[in-house]
This record gives sequence, C-alpha cells and structure tokens, in this order.
Amino acid sequence: MVGTPGRGMGHRGRRERRNGLAHAQKNGRTKRKIAYWVMPPEADAECVAHREEGLETYEKPYNPHVPVVCMDEQPVQVLKETRSPIAATARPGKRVDDAYERAGTAAIFMFAEPLAGWRDVAVRTRKTKSDWAIEMARWLEGRYAACGKVILVCDNLNTHTKGAFYEAFAPERARALVRRLAFCDTPKHGSWLNIAENALSSLTHQCVADRRFGAIASLREATKAWSNDVNATQRGVDWQMRIDDARTKLKSVYPTIKL
Repeated sequence: MVGTPGRGMGHRGRRERRNGLAHAQKNGRTKRKIAYWVMPPEADAECVAHREEGLETYEKPYNPHVPVVCMDEQPVQVLKETRSPIAATARPGKRVDDAYERAGTAAIFMFAEPLAGWRDVAVRTRKTKSDWAIEMARWLEGRYAACGKVILVCDNLNTHTKGAFYEAFAPERARALVRRLAFCDTPKHGSWLNIAENALSSLTHQCVADRRFGAIASLREATKAWSNDVNATQRGVDWQMRIDDARTKLKSVYPTIKL
C-alpha cells in the first residue's frame, strides 16, 4: 500500500483516472483533440514567390524532353518480430504480438512524374546529401538521360542542394548533373505543393503503415512491388489549383503593398 489510511493516498490513487485531465467531464473537454496543421504564414512574400512558381510549373503542358519530377522522403523504423505471428484463418485475421525489436531506421525516397503517371521508390539506410545526390543521379543518367533539362519540385531542405552532387561525385560529373537540373522549391509551411508528398502518403497507407519490416531488403521489396502496381494501373495527376485560385483563396499570405 502506498501511503496510510489516515492520509488517504491509497484511496485517492484508486479514485482518480490515470489518463486525461482531472474533472474533464465538468469543463467539457472530454472529446477535444489537438489537430496539427501546416499553417501558412501571413503576408510572406517569399512564400508567395515559391508557391506561384510551383503552381506555374504544374500548369506547363507535358514535355518529355523537359519533364517535371517531384520528390519527397521520409524516415521509417525497421522493426523485427520477437515472436512468430499467427497466420490468418477463416475467421480471425493475422495476429501479431505487440512486442518488437528495433533494428535501426531507413529512408524512403519517392520520385513522381505527375503528367507521365510514373512513380518510383528507393530505400536507403540514410538520407544524407550524398544519398539524395546518388538517387537523383540514378534517374538523371537513367530514365532522363536524353533530357536536356529536368525540373525538380522538392522541399527546401539543406540536403537538396547543388552542392550535394559535389559531395558524392567528381567535379566533372557533378557539374554535368547540376547543369541539367532546374530546382523548384516548395515554400516553407507549404509542402502540400509537392505532388510527391501525396504519392508518399499513399505509399504509407497502402504499403508501409501497420506493417513491420525486419530488414531493409524486405522494405525495398514491398515498396518496389507497390510502385510497379501503381505504374501499371494508375494514371497521371490532375492538379486543379491554379495561381488565380491561390490569389483568391489564400489571400492572407500575400503582403499588403504600401506605396
């Protein structure tokens, strides 16, 4: 027993709930939850400039010689099972023990060409500048080897830079890759402008979420199967937001001009 009957510690511990606010039913906060949003800034000229550049890029017609490619990335935990799962039967589904063993992390790189209806997923152990440059070079020298220019829509991170190529390759090769790449950075607090983020969300819900991957090899196999299936069955992306829509619906982000 914690405490003594005279002080009432034991009884008080049994009466009060361990989770939630005390007297939550009285103050009407029993069902309130915190909602996390990407809140746009107000009167931010830099945000407006990056956003309109991205929207104008999406309005361009399809040009196989100058493709528009979007990329995004996310970390994933590698988790091993500590007990063998029980296979699904006619009535109950597959049963997995809630215990697991951490086996490190991995990084998923998503590449999407919206107008071509193409997506590709790469899985690496890290997401450093060199990792990003190596994955970019794989497509610049592979799928887009014949393209003189590739427009890249990506988040404005410190790993997505021209200098990243010089950390991964010799100067001659790095310069050749950078020369063919045109960056189109999404604004801060505006990553929803990156279509690859939508593709990455679909991958997470359809392939990665509620599953445990004990090794990076199995994660690569699953994500590769997902991208192959999506490329074979889905079409391109029909982006609806235009610059005129943004100037009307997101007017608070535009600064007030003072003459």
